Amino acid sequence: MNAADVSIETIHHELTAFARRARASAGRLHPELSLVSYTLLGHLEDVGGCRATDLAAHYALDKSTVSRQVSALERAGLVERRADPQDQRVQVLHLTPAGTEILAQVTASRRVAFRERLAGWPEEDLERFAGYLLRYNAAVGGVTFKATPASD
Repeated sequence: MNAADVSIETIHHELTAFARRARASAGRLHPELSLVSYTLLGHLEDVGGCRATDLAAHYALDKSTVSRQVSALERAGLVERRADPQDQRVQVLHLTPAGTEILAQVTASRRVAFRERLAGWPEEDLERFAGYLLRYNAAVGGVTFKATPASD
């Protein structure tokens, strides 16, 4: 294996470990909020509501997967459907006040965890790391959350 292959294997291993930890922590932070649910809630907050088909398209997920997740979020009282004012036949998903509150709690908890893990990193390393992640996600057509200031 050449140096690039070794680096790619390391990246693969570390991203897999990161994803595993993210899935596990989502359940600990709020039992009914899976990692997928958290990302769906985050997108609904970012865009101010959208159709389930828009969620499926945005995250490149099967419509049935999104439907199951949305149904669970509705049962938990975190999401509600409202008629689209432009077309009453269309149902738009929105966060409920409870959904907004839980999303804020989970987001705050995750920010604290990231700050703790990255506390010893020089600012230049943080900027480079953020840039690399943005570049990686852009290269794979990845979905990113809007950037928010650290003071949030």
